[in-house]
Amino acid sequence: MADASSVIPAAVLRNLADKLYEKRKNAALEVEGIVKQLSTTGDHVKITAVINLLTTDFTYSPQANHRKGGLISLAAATVGLTTEASQHLEEIVPPVLNSFADQDSRVRYYACEALYNIAKVVRGDFIIFFNEIFDALCKLSADSDANVQSAAHLLDRLVKDIVTESDQFSIEEFIPLLRERMNVLNPYVRQFLVGWITVLDSVPDIDMLGFLPDFLDGLFNMLSDSSHEIRQQADSALSEFLQEIKNSPSVDYGRMAEILVQRAGSPDEFTRLTAITWINEFVKLGGDQLVPYYADILGAILPCISDKEDKIRVVARETNEELRAIKADPVEAFDVGAILFIARRQLSSEWEATRIEALHWISTLLYRHRSEVLTFLNDIFDTLLKALSDPSDEVVLLVLDVHACIARDPHHFRQLVVFLVHNFRLDNSLLEKRGALIIRRLCVLLNAERVYRELSIILEGESDLDFASIMVQALNLILITSLELAEIRDLLKQSLVNPAGKDLYVSLYASWCHSPMAIISLCFLAQLLEPERHIWLFKALYGLLMLLPQQSAAFKILKTRLKAVPSYLFDCERLRRPPSGDPHQFLHNMPDGFQAIEDGDVTEDVVNSHNGINFAARLQQFREMQHQHQVLAKTQAKSRNISTSSSKEAQREEEPRRPQSIERNVPPSRSSKRGPG
Repeated sequence: MADASSVIPAAVLRNLADKLYEKRKNAALEVEGIVKQLSTTGDHVKITAVINLLTTDFTYSPQANHRKGGLISLAAATVGLTTEASQHLEEIVPPVLNSFADQDSRVRYYACEALYNIAKVVRGDFIIFFNEIFDALCKLSADSDANVQSAAHLLDRLVKDIVTESDQFSIEEFIPLLRERMNVLNPYVRQFLVGWITVLDSVPDIDMLGFLPDFLDGLFNMLSDSSHEIRQQADSALSEFLQEIKNSPSVDYGRMAEILVQRAGSPDEFTRLTAITWINEFVKLGGDQLVPYYADILGAILPCISDKEDKIRVVARETNEELRAIKADPVEAFDVGAILFIARRQLSSEWEATRIEALHWISTLLYRHRSEVLTFLNDIFDTLLKALSDPSDEVVLLVLDVHACIARDPHHFRQLVVFLVHNFRLDNSLLEKRGALIIRRLCVLLNAERVYRELSIILEGESDLDFASIMVQALNLILITSLELAEIRDLLKQSLVNPAGKDLYVSLYASWCHSPMAIISLCFLAQLLEPERHIWLFKALYGLLMLLPQQSAAFKILKTRLKAVPSYLFDCERLRRPPSGDPHQFLHNMPDGFQAIEDGDVTEDVVNSHNGINFAARLQQFREMQHQHQVLAKTQAKSRNISTSSSKEAQREEEPRRPQSIERNVPPSRSSKRGPG
């Protein structure tokens, strides 16, 4: 092997290690001339020997000045080789790259300078070391020494120029390195990375868009950087890529959709806005390609609908409508269960707007894919029932719409009413605050008569008698006051002349027996207040009047209304002399304008107008039900008395015995005597 020391004079080698820069520089120029001469003669063996000497004795030396001289001389040797330099790059570049990690900042600076000069000579041949150089520059971009950073920036610009004009650059080999670096938080490194992404994307022959999913998350991560400049650079790069996506015929929407879904939930407002904007464009552009990701996308959109930032809310709503407009089929990987899961989860959102849209999605799925939704009914039914207690009336009404859609099937209708009664039983506040709203809405959606019949059947067999009484009272109040139940009231008014009215009356009567006042209301409603036909009902109203306190508002209202019954309804002459001769009168003191009516004064038409209603049986049914309530009331009272007695006994046992006074037999003092002084 050739001896390099015989080629390079000893004085040159000494000057390469000198502490003075000028001496090292001059020595490097000597080396350049020597290598150039050897290159001219084609003596590559000696050239290799010279490079090995410079590497071993200088660049890897423990002495800093030696390392500096070695770096300068390697760059000079490359300049001397000119077109032949590519043959020796494997020997020249590695020791220079190794010096980028040197502890001495001046050595790192000279390493940047040396590699810059080498790159200028070899240009495209330099690409084979690109990943190693990129990794080194990435680290140097955050160097603690400002001079090193400056030198690294110069080298970086040159490398970018070389890459953009080279046809040897491999994007496939570079992307893993880029992906690995994208999660670095250092602002200088981030600037370096965004710069490279932008440059490579500008090269026509490099398909950065195809690899966007590999570094998209890193770019989004930079949107929340504390540096305004970095945020701006990242946003600019993302905007450029989004424009390319719009113009590209082939895009991998799926992988990027997963990233965007995660970023849409970022605590950073700007990141959320950018992510939801991208999702919006994806839904418009991707269409069917996004079918497998619908559930994930919906999970990102629904919370943003209630975002505190108006811009985000607007884009989220638009995206939601776009997504709902796409009609996908389960056979095309459209996962109904996954979307139902997302909608059910969002029903627990603290934001009303999000809960409302979640319900709209469930309604949409029921309309388009009813059979598939019903297979998941057990998973969502309890959540839908709990939503009936929502503080928002709009949410409750939408929940009822969903329930009504489900309850079109008889089995599910029965299930709904049973669960509804169950919830009312468990939560008294639900019945008190939402009961009327829920019942009235269901009557509109599912046919009022059908709803009331089913409720009556359930309550007739209700074991909790107290609850049954309360529930019946609530249903009765809704029945006699709500506009939505006007048709039922009209039907009940015909219960003595219409078979359908009679059937409804009998159906409700069974459960209305739980409440005496409710049953009276039902009877009044069903048989009307026609005193010439239904004398006993009129008598019952006067009986109620006599039970009310005379100074109460209820007394005055009822009295006024009874007076309003027109007198021409009575045939006074006929009523005055009953055919039976029964002297008993049901009321002696009629209001002004009325004549006395006797008990027996009932026309044959009234007697025969029962339309098959067995009133004796109905009365017995009422008595039996009320007997159950009386037994329960006595049992409860007895239980309370026992509990109270036990409590008092326990208190007496816990009280300490009062000590007997030793003066208890002493007569009271004079001062305690009462009487005249």
